[in-house]
Amino acid sequence: MDYDKTAAAILDQVGGASNVGALEHCSTRLRFTLVDGGKADVDALKKIPGVMGVVSAGQLQVVIGNNVVEVYQALRKLPGLTGGGAAAASGPKAKRSWGAVLVDFIVGVFQPLIPAIAGAGVLKSLLLLVSSLGWMSTKSDTYVVLSSIADATFFFLPLMVAGTTATKLGVNRLVAIAACAPLVLPSLTALIKEPGLSVFGIPITNVPYNSQVFPSLLIVLFLAVMERFWTRVSPKPIRIFFVPMMSLLITVPVGLVALGPLGYNLGLVFTGAILWVFSTFGWVATMLLAMALPFLVSLGMHKPFLPYAINQYSTTGAEPLYLPASLAHNIAESGTMFGVAVRTKNGDVRSTAVSAGISALFGITEPALYGVTIQNKRALWSVLIGAGLGGAYVGLTHVSGFAVVGPGLASMSMFIDPTNPMNIVNAFIGFGIAFVASLAASLLFWKDSDSASVEAIQERTAPQAHSAPQASETAAAATDVADSELVSPLTGTVIPLSQVPDAVFAGGALGDGVAIVPSVGVVHAPADATVVTVFESKHAITLRADSGAEILIHVGLDTVKLQGAPFEPLVVNDQHVTAGEPLLKVDLEAIKQAGYDITTPVVVLNSARYGLTPLADAEVEAGGALLALTVKGEADVALS
Repeated sequence: MDYDKTAAAILDQVGGASNVGALEHCSTRLRFTLVDGGKADVDALKKIPGVMGVVSAGQLQVVIGNNVVEVYQALRKLPGLTGGGAAAASGPKAKRSWGAVLVDFIVGVFQPLIPAIAGAGVLKSLLLLVSSLGWMSTKSDTYVVLSSIADATFFFLPLMVAGTTATKLGVNRLVAIAACAPLVLPSLTALIKEPGLSVFGIPITNVPYNSQVFPSLLIVLFLAVMERFWTRVSPKPIRIFFVPMMSLLITVPVGLVALGPLGYNLGLVFTGAILWVFSTFGWVATMLLAMALPFLVSLGMHKPFLPYAINQYSTTGAEPLYLPASLAHNIAESGTMFGVAVRTKNGDVRSTAVSAGISALFGITEPALYGVTIQNKRALWSVLIGAGLGGAYVGLTHVSGFAVVGPGLASMSMFIDPTNPMNIVNAFIGFGIAFVASLAASLLFWKDSDSASVEAIQERTAPQAHSAPQASETAAAATDVADSELVSPLTGTVIPLSQVPDAVFAGGALGDGVAIVPSVGVVHAPADATVVTVFESKHAITLRADSGAEILIHVGLDTVKLQGAPFEPLVVNDQHVTAGEPLLKVDLEAIKQAGYDITTPVVVLNSARYGLTPLADAEVEAGGALLALTVKGEADVALS
């Protein structure tokens, strides 16, 4: 992948640098906050090489996969995006629903916390592992120092939340951290524990703020109001000290007296509501959440679980619902992908499935979701079966997670519970159930014929947008089929389609036909027909014969990568042609020198309607008899 070209194309299709209010990334996605969401061309974004999918849910999310960091860095180098957002956004901001604003805010505040929390959490679980195996004493100096890394991360979580919230709101980050620092200042918290401490005569509630997230969030929201107000009314020569001084002077007392306790109680209510659902429905809740995650993750709607998971874990040290459900879903995606890789005859699908299966095995599911699962109902059903069974088991056995990180093979130590050794055992059993069940389901259910279409192969071989109707669309509507004969579009050697070294064509996923190894570089019309699509990459043409046959002529294999250089179209979309009329000039030697196979499949896309009889021997001249098409009866079509 050319990261710079991909980044430039993405920026262009989201409306340019001036339309980007903020840019972040997670493990697989670029997350844009746009000034005007209407300027983003979602369809064009999906066509960019390297883009796996696009989700518009609060933020515009462009799914890149494992190369997201490189593409993000390439974007950051583009003019206007050096700081992660547009240098200046011009024009009025488009109105967004409150739901979109809320999701955007939640993701912006909590997503940046994940690396620190995940790193600290997994480190602590690994320390538990080495101590339980007797490799290190919990009383040793080394253990105490290493353990303090994780402990400090969660103790000072309110300050990290203050920083991410300030970044999201455009508030001075250091002032925001200063406003929340009194919440965990040891000398002040010790005094608050003593009865009678007050500010301006108002008593301060004794609240344990360490490891909390909601108090800091509310305090920085209030600080943003104060900072904007004092900036507006303050004389410019004294703003540098007057604005932060007045903002802190008001915000800190209000935070200690009102906003801090309010945020703490909101966190308790929010977390309690989710835990009530879990305690009421038990393992059913875990199972249903695991089965819902393919849809939630594909839409980016799993992020609202982050505040709950972070608050629950930072408060109690364990999380019993979201993390176990995520384990079941992640591993079910992996099992499904490996099953698809075994069953498919499509080389592209196999390579995608293997790569996505490995990623999902380690907790990253977007490549699997966007590459295979969401596009194919048989794969989706396999994931749901594995996730449901795995989720039911980890729910029944009360598995809890002890680190907020994407569950996967490398992070299984997150399920170590020193007080309950069976927790990690049951987590591994749930892992195995999800993997085996989804693998078995995909081996049983997967069919290439249900997952391939003309449109899909065109997207695979020609990522550009096509304005003309696709052949598959017209084929579905074709009812006026008739017995007919196709003449050869090329001079060359005829071979069976099954011998083509491309699994999509050889497996008949697109339809039946033959292939020709051409000796002359001119493609002719195989029948009186209308040109449906001349690919923008010029390497293929689809036609609808007057008899109703839908025909694809694909010159060479993987020749889309040549970007049209060896091809010269002689016709345009919607043009009517007669049998034998030249359609395309091809420089066969240039294709060979570039290292590509010149074998040209000639496929009848709606071949289920016909019986095909080859009419040519090994050698054929352009215009010579190639295939006889005999219309099948309705019963024959139904059985095909």
